[in-house]
Amino acid sequence: MAENTFGAGQAGDNAFPDPQTLSYEQARAELVETVKILELGQMSLDESLKYWERGEALAKRCEVLLHNASERVEAAIGSREEEEK
Repeated sequence: MAENTFGAGQAGDNAFPDPQTLSYEQARAELVETVKILELGQMSLDESLKYWERGEALAKRCEVLLHNASERVEAAIGSREEEEK
């Protein structure tokens, strides 16, 4: 099971690390855990909304990192094709 990155024992919004500081693997693992927690449905509406918002931020971080990786691959392919001409 992935390590809990929610900052156990901390209170408030600061309990979560800034998504911008997370690697793809860290953001994805936390997103998976967040979805599991939400699926349990055993918290108040306010708590659920905080986890949902966190999940959205983590998903966006993953999308950005995947997009950047895709651009790097495309650039490498384009560079290789130019060298072959």
